[in-house]
Order: sequence, then C-alpha cells, then structure tokens
Amino acid sequence: MREYERQARLKGYTCIAGVDEAGRGPLAGPVVAAAVILPEDYRNPNIKDSKELTSRKREQLYEVIVAEAVSVGLGVVEVPVIDTVNILQATLLAMKEAVADLDREPDFLLVDGNRPIPLLTEQETVVGGDKRCLSIAAASIIAKVSRDRIMDIYHRQFPQYNFKKNKGYGTLEHREAIRRYGPCKIHRRSFRMKDGGFGLGDLFS
Repeated sequence: MREYERQARLKGYTCIAGVDEAGRGPLAGPVVAAAVILPEDYRNPNIKDSKELTSRKREQLYEVIVAEAVSVGLGVVEVPVIDTVNILQATLLAMKEAVADLDREPDFLLVDGNRPIPLLTEQETVVGGDKRCLSIAAASIIAKVSRDRIMDIYHRQFPQYNFKKNKGYGTLEHREAIRRYGPCKIHRRSFRMKDGGFGLGDLFS
C-alpha cells in the first residue's frame, strides 16, 4: 500500500498527497473530495478502501487520520455546480479544492482514477488507487465520512427521502420517495445511469 509513495520519494518528491472522492454516483447530494498528506514511512494496516470498511470503522479511522496526518484537505461541490458542469468536471473541481485546502503545499499528487486534476502540481493517476495506495485510501475514508455527515444533515431537512440510510444513492426506497414527493433542491437533475437507461426525469413518466 505504500509503494506509490515510496516510488515518488525515490524521484525526489517530499510532500506527497493522496486524493480521492466520494459521491460520484448518487441521485442527490454533493460530490466530496479529500486530500491527505501522511508522514513519511507512516503505517496503519487498518486503512484501506473506504468501501471495504463498516461505517463505524470508517468513523474511527477518520479520527485517527485527522490526528496523525501531516495535513488533510476537503473539497465539496454542491448540486447546482454538478448540474451545470457535469459530474466528472465537478469531481475534478472538488479534488482541486481539496488540494488547495491543505495547509502544506504538496509537490506530488497520487490521484484515484484515470483523470488528472487540473493543477500544475506533478501527479500520477492510479486506477483503483483506494485499494492500492495508502494515502489515497486515507483520502477515501475522509471523503466518505465527510460526505455521509453532510447527507445526515440533509436528512434532517428532508426526512422523507431517508438520506441518513441511502446517502443519496438510487435505492428502490429512494426512487419511490422521489416519485411520491418529487425531487428536492439537492437532487441532481442531470443524473443518468451509465448505460443511459435512467434519469431523474424518468421517475415522473
């Protein structure tokens, strides 16, 4: 899990940030990205892809990472921007904001996925990075927990959609709630399934 950071240091980079996002696929809510700079030679075998952890374990590791990281940055892009620029561009914008939120300027970025962040900072994209790279995995936990907390707040505003449980994802219960109550202000009007087979507009046909 530390090989990508080790290779970057061998190339002379000294301040390396892992970057990941949460919330590309939901029907509702923001996309959230995190950037994490870990200490050199940092080890924590419990840090892994956030999707492989329970909610309780993610919360515990969130506190550990915030306490032990050199720096943690967060970027949040809300629905109006997602609907304006599309989810891919909104995700890259959230990642850019997360890097800018760090209190130390990294000289190298390890970015989950196959799209570089629009920054001049040297970087490497890592497909499946949250499973293969420690700092990206740490960022995935920070992003996921942060987004879940945001969706819990939205749940209190819009309890009829049960955002506390579904976090904005398109569960059957969530889709039925949209049919019954209509969309609220945090539903993504631009959402479509990857196969093009479902959009929010289809819920009202």
